[in-house]
Amino acid sequence: MKRLQEGILKLQVWNDTSGQDLVEYALAAGLVAVAAVACMPGLSGTVNAVFTKIGSIINNTVH
Repeated sequence: MKRLQEGILKLQVWNDTSGQDLVEYALAAGLVAVAAVACMPGLSGTVNAVFTKIGSIINNTVH
């Protein structure tokens, strides 16, 4: 009887999907974070160039 109850409990746990959404959101957030880190080296040069250009325009205008 105890073996049957353990089998039923395992089936109930297997069918329980209440925490599934949280896991999916965590995986999606992790994927976005990895993609952002992968893009940072390529974007850093572009962002640096834009801010350098803005800085030089401001310096030329102020002086």
